Amino acid sequence: MGESDRDVAPPLFDGIASRYSWAGAVMSLGQDPRWRRLMVSKLEVVPGSLVLDVAAGTGLVSRELAARFQVGVISLDPSESMLREGLPANRSSGLGAQIRPVLGRAESLPFPDGVFDALTFTYLVRYVDDPAGTVRELARVVRPGGAIASLEFHVPQQPMLRVGWFAYTRGVLPVLGSFVSPEWRRAGRFLGPSISRLEERAPLPEQARWWQDAGIHDVRSRELTLGAAVVMWGVKRGRPGA
Repeated sequence: MGESDRDVAPPLFDGIASRYSWAGAVMSLGQDPRWRRLMVSKLEVVPGSLVLDVAAGTGLVSRELAARFQVGVISLDPSESMLREGLPANRSSGLGAQIRPVLGRAESLPFPDGVFDALTFTYLVRYVDDPAGTVRELARVVRPGGAIASLEFHVPQQPMLRVGWFAYTRGVLPVLGSFVSPEWRRAGRFLGPSISRLEERAPLPEQARWWQDAGIHDVRSRELTLGAAVVMWGVKRGRPGA
């Protein structure tokens, strides 16, 4: 039996941590930073709030959250290498006091119910065995009325765009990765099939149902860059302060 995406993830991310912040932007042809900013823009958060950034990696979204909203951010990721790599950027951007890195997994969060005012997660659901259960766990720690937003890669639905996407992810990405490092070449080879596997097991309407079943309402999504990525967002059911 072959390795699951969850099995591949820890050594994969440890190997690419030192170049993650810029190489991901290069391999997405500059789109990844824009996608992350758009995801963050879907939140409504007041200054002084506490936000959980899950699958935070090197803190790209955590820093955007802290700077844009003037909030405290818990930056959670299962890779210590990724979290450590983000520390100098947190400090140099003047956000070190606002961002607290925490080692942990999305499937079992080390936080009580309803403690966060908002939550983000990025490129996460391909790496968990039970995505629906994981979304329920994420929603658990958000207060009623709190906003949740996510970013994930996507497969274009239009046939010609899908052909181009397939050629890029299977042919171009590994080549681009090889110019960065052997680890990034491996990441480039892994990414396209991993995205396809998610689409096969859970098309976008199914992913929206995970959110709704977890108690998140007003769930919306927006496809980006000709369908190569998707942002999803919603609000946890219940009255704020209830």
